[in-house]
Amino acid sequence: MNRVSRKAMQSWVAMGPKFLPFADAATDDLPLSRLLRLSLFQVSVGMALVLMIGTLNRVMIVELDVPASLVAIMISMPLLFAPFRTVIGFRSDNHRSALGWRRVPYIWRGTMIQFGGLAMMPFALLVLSGTNEAANAPVWIGQLGAGVSFLLVGAGLHTIQTVGLALATDLAPVESRPKVVGLMYVMLLVGMIVAAGIFGLLLSDFTPMKLIQAIQGAAVTTIALNIAALWKQEPRNRARAAEPVQERSFRRSWDSFLEGGQAVRRLIAVGLGTMAFSMEDVLLEPYGGQILHLPVSATTALTAALAVGGLFGFWLASRILSRGYDPFRMACWGAAMGIPAFLSVIFAAPYASAILFGCGALSIGFGAGLFGHGTLTATMNMAPPGQSGLALGAWGAVQATAAGLAVAAGGIIRDVVAGMPAHQWMGEATGYVTVYSFEVALLCITLIAMVPLLKQGRAPTLDLKASSSVVL
Repeated sequence: MNRVSRKAMQSWVAMGPKFLPFADAATDDLPLSRLLRLSLFQVSVGMALVLMIGTLNRVMIVELDVPASLVAIMISMPLLFAPFRTVIGFRSDNHRSALGWRRVPYIWRGTMIQFGGLAMMPFALLVLSGTNEAANAPVWIGQLGAGVSFLLVGAGLHTIQTVGLALATDLAPVESRPKVVGLMYVMLLVGMIVAAGIFGLLLSDFTPMKLIQAIQGAAVTTIALNIAALWKQEPRNRARAAEPVQERSFRRSWDSFLEGGQAVRRLIAVGLGTMAFSMEDVLLEPYGGQILHLPVSATTALTAALAVGGLFGFWLASRILSRGYDPFRMACWGAAMGIPAFLSVIFAAPYASAILFGCGALSIGFGAGLFGHGTLTATMNMAPPGQSGLALGAWGAVQATAAGLAVAAGGIIRDVVAGMPAHQWMGEATGYVTVYSFEVALLCITLIAMVPLLKQGRAPTLDLKASSSVVL
């Protein structure tokens, strides 16, 4: 290799970690190609999330004329399964099989459960809406079918995500685990962005048949992505399968987790902040459709804007946290960023400004990215040895439960306020604006709740010479 070629190669190598902040997550034993393939399970999870909290809530409320409160309850059905993420993580930490696997059986079960929910979902939604295609079917069948399908999808994605992240930390060396977890969550956002664009194109000219095709296509894609993600990833440890079974107490493991670094207070902060950033999930696209009169493709793009903002928030947080910055201070910055973001969404209605609305949605995603990155970084840093599944499950359980409660509350508050004509101070937008105002108040409460965590020690100074790493 001549001098010019060698210099060019060195330049490319140097540019990788600089412009691709997760490129240095790869190691000799875990190359980037294998790592990216493993992250495909997050793409399938992101696709399901976009479908439930983005595209379907707009379609159900606007095109199918389903009450927003019923839509919010349906979308929050996965809340019933979310608390079990901690148990799933613990069980996968200690699972034994004849093949010597711990994580793969749980991920595969979650995949099949999610596939089943997506397969039955479009037909249940058509019955629920009472369209011409399902005019003779009883309404209760649609309600039951929709509830079961959303519950199955939620149960599947919670299982896949919790155990998949634990598998990623198992495969990565100790020094690379935070960066690998960060890459997994960035791939979640990439999946959300891509899925939002595809669903927007497929449903730009909405018909019931296109809805069926889009959702069932997502079911088949889920199977394909997760098979590719799991293929030859977890090594088969037959020695583990042959060892005598030693039952570990979940209560003892949980108590060990709670003993480290004010874990309860950290989880409370996660719950409050997640609620603050999640109440609008079921309302953001209908707000754009009903108040700003945006088409389906434009409102679906809002979900992509949220993901893009979150992606930028993750990238910026990783650059700063890798230099020794306090992760909870980073989470506080994210919560603070959410306040002007929601105010922008509120003022988009009186000014009829789609641009202000889009900027607000982008900023909400950015603030949520900073907040999520900081809180999960703190949780992972304090996880007990050998309990990465439990730690990830606890963080995910609190986050998912808080998000589910917030989504349901947002839809109910919107409908209750909209049914009070004496208080329509902003016309048709009053219900939506009330919910966004609640979120601003919750962000302020979150900041107050996190103050004791910041008092544990002063923020470390930034080491500008430290190598870049990513933690989510």
